[in-house]
Amino acid sequence: MEERCILVDEQDHVLGAADKKTCHLMENINKGLLHRAFSAFVFRPSDGKLLLQQRASEKITFPDMWTNTCCSHPLDDFEDEKIEEKQLGVKIAASRKLEHELGIPKSQTPVDQFQYLTRIHYLAPSDGLWGEHEVDYILFLTADVSIHANANEIRDYKYVDKAELQAMFDEPANLFTPWFKLIARDFLFGWWDQLMARRNEENKVVAQSLAGIVDGTSVVKMV
Repeated sequence: MEERCILVDEQDHVLGAADKKTCHLMENINKGLLHRAFSAFVFRPSDGKLLLQQRASEKITFPDMWTNTCCSHPLDDFEDEKIEEKQLGVKIAASRKLEHELGIPKSQTPVDQFQYLTRIHYLAPSDGLWGEHEVDYILFLTADVSIHANANEIRDYKYVDKAELQAMFDEPANLFTPWFKLIARDFLFGWWDQLMARRNEENKVVAQSLAGIVDGTSVVKMV
């Protein structure tokens, strides 16, 4: 909780930094405190299935909820994670956190293979005390990865295809993080269709085939 998030305005201009506790307290969020984040989606190249994780029960925000492969923050603590050119900082942070949470070696998540799509601005209370208020970079990656999940971060994980994820959403017992539901509602399934339709000559899905399908220059407000 002492790690320092990057504070931004609604246009994602950097304003400073604050520790994670400060950034995730609803009393500060209600005053407008906003920070930078990322949501990484890792797809298996052979069949295009998406790797989901279920957040650990001890998570302060949104425990036990299913979400995309990895959701976290670039940190002010690391100079390279503040680099904005070609979204390099958030991509470096995504590789770091995929290793931390899922035990995926950084060699399997090369920074230059992440495909940035867009940024969303959303606000989501968790339990009254804690919540999220983020400008969230959406990153796709297609990679064969080895997983050694960190039990302090992740309760469960699995690969799903589009129909399986839709069935999970239809099951009332399943809980999902608010940002994942927003991204799925407005973006994910359409992009997933495009990913599957643009297989390469080896019949594998390639995240970078989605370059240019969306204007990622602006922040999409979803609050």
